Amino acid sequence: MNPANLPFDSEAMLQGLRVWVECESPTWDAAAVDRMLDIAARDMAVMGATIERIAGRQGFGGCVRARFPHPRQGEPGILIAGHFDTVHPVGTLQKLPFRREGNKCFGPGIYDMKGGNYLSLEAIRQLIRANVTTPLPITVLFTPDEEVGTPSTRDIIEAEAARNKYVLVPEPGRANNGVVTGRYAIARFNLEAVGKPSHAGANLSSGRSAIREMARQILVIDGMSNEDCTFSVGIVHGGQWVNCVATTCTGEALSMAKRQADLDRGVDKMLALSGTSDGVSFTVTRGVTRPVWEADAGTMALYEKARGIAKELGMELPHGSAGGGSDGNFTGAMGIPTLDGLGVRGADPHTLNEHIIVESLAERGRLMAGLLATLE
Repeated sequence: MNPANLPFDSEAMLQGLRVWVECESPTWDAAAVDRMLDIAARDMAVMGATIERIAGRQGFGGCVRARFPHPRQGEPGILIAGHFDTVHPVGTLQKLPFRREGNKCFGPGIYDMKGGNYLSLEAIRQLIRANVTTPLPITVLFTPDEEVGTPSTRDIIEAEAARNKYVLVPEPGRANNGVVTGRYAIARFNLEAVGKPSHAGANLSSGRSAIREMARQILVIDGMSNEDCTFSVGIVHGGQWVNCVATTCTGEALSMAKRQADLDRGVDKMLALSGTSDGVSFTVTRGVTRPVWEADAGTMALYEKARGIAKELGMELPHGSAGGGSDGNFTGAMGIPTLDGLGVRGADPHTLNEHIIVESLAERGRLMAGLLATLE
């Protein structure tokens, strides 16, 4: 089976993808994410998959697991792992509507990662229509919380990955048509400053501002970044009344490193910031963490398989390790051959300029189909 001969049509795929993009699904809106999962579950049911819904927890949406009919059903096969949550709140479509401009198409979550999820299902659909029986059974797992570190579904992803031989992750492709064979380690932190209140107009000097301490610590945290390990504060909430010295201020920080040892040292530095200064306490607690994923022989053999398919399709397929975590961190760190970044080409994820390159829907769809049809 030559994937080049499968009738992938980027324009037709784009119309199907539009339904997904226009179903906004921000992580923290569990009902919205579940609506998106409903659409994907129905699409896969039409394709003949057996659908299982797994209830959400910790306030997040649920999961959808789909198993496609196969003579070797139940044996280790291929897991396609994707997430349907996005960083864009409901209402973003007003600012970032689904629209086509030349070879680009815009929309919230279209690049990260609804486009990759859609082309994965289209690859399966094309193989079914062509009466191609893949050597290995295929399972698709769609999850609701990747954008916040996968706190509620890591155990499901790892358990499903352990039942399979390969994991394919259709996160956004690299700008140079590359794929991802490793990911940096990532740690999240919760920050809290607690001060002393006072009337900001009548008795300012007797108060101790939690906001002021948070601001001071943000500069300290930013200043810890180096080539080995980076630190950033991305969320801050503080105070209740402008005429009251702020008693509390909370925040969230992120640290990323290419090597696990560097991240471990970074975690120690962050936790060491906890303490009390001038009557204000500052506490750092560790949140969810993604382990470093470094390519091993299994992942590189999987990559070489993909590179050969890409060459047959007339494409180069460079690879490398990448920042910005994904659920591939977990499966790759488990030692299961994992190939990430198999999704669409595009740019500017998490922004109001998020877009894909339309023709990459068919290009990457053929690559995915080629992998599914030949991995054994």
